[in-house]
Amino acid sequence: MKTLYPNIQCYAQYQVPVSEAHTLYVEESGNSNGIPVLFIHGGPGSGSSADSRRFFDPELYRIVVFDQRGCGRSTPHAELEDNHSQALVADIEVIRQYLGINAWLLFGGSWGSTLALLYAQAYPERVTGLILRGIFLSRQQDFNWLYQPDGGAAQVFPDYYQEFAAPLGHELATQNRLGQYYSLLTSDNELERLAAAKAWCIWEGRISTLHAKEDVADIYGEPHLALSMARISAHYFINNSFIEQPILTQMAKIAHLPAMVIHGRYDMVCKLENATSLVENWPNAQLQIVPNAGHSAMETGMIDALCKATSAMAKIIYDRSHSTS
Repeated sequence: MKTLYPNIQCYAQYQVPVSEAHTLYVEESGNSNGIPVLFIHGGPGSGSSADSRRFFDPELYRIVVFDQRGCGRSTPHAELEDNHSQALVADIEVIRQYLGINAWLLFGGSWGSTLALLYAQAYPERVTGLILRGIFLSRQQDFNWLYQPDGGAAQVFPDYYQEFAAPLGHELATQNRLGQYYSLLTSDNELERLAAAKAWCIWEGRISTLHAKEDVADIYGEPHLALSMARISAHYFINNSFIEQPILTQMAKIAHLPAMVIHGRYDMVCKLENATSLVENWPNAQLQIVPNAGHSAMETGMIDALCKATSAMAKIIYDRSHSTS
């Protein structure tokens, strides 16, 4: 059973301006001459952490981590203006050029898998492969599953869902949960915004792991994280994640790329059908269903699968590069 690689320090940090308003935090760690890999965090709006570096052998990989617009150490915090999928895809390309990387491996989970797929479909020649966890395809059915009262997650966790819906108050009888939450999260009332943000994030945190964790409210209810993740997520989801062409209809563009798709058997945030549908449309993708795992990347079985995947992908990339050289 593989565990996370040892905690390492980054050897370089950057503040990369990508628009008049937005500046991104970017860091590098591991082997500066290694295989370039980009860690793409979830959310949207959650940000990265020191653990983001720990899925990769630091002797093999040049590890690039960044915080997407409006979250983590990027500025301005929780900003919605000029924050959409096309901008995030363009940002990744700006980072690649800024660092002088020809092509890289993409590693993304949840919303990170969505963004990785969108970037790969836009710039397939700049991608050596993909490792994706907890697939989220940003379809209406995926939003309904997670946020609607008749969705799958609410049916499995009705008690937690009641607490998620509580900030909506008298509007509870209506069906547009995302629209109601967006109104609260963009309210001029700071206390109302923060209460809604905490409820939004704690809901997702509670259903992210197979086994309940006692510190969920402390982690997901932390104001800095809660505000950016809830506001940006709601902003994206009421706009269908700003995706112009459904991801599954564009798979021919990346059919040649190697991919490892890893999904927890009991993932209640992103249903397993997301992963099976993706792989059905991707000849070079391998699907691994992790037993005794939910959505979180930090469960024992998921860590094992992801770390094994990065080791295996390093060999695939090495073999491919030498077979064409």
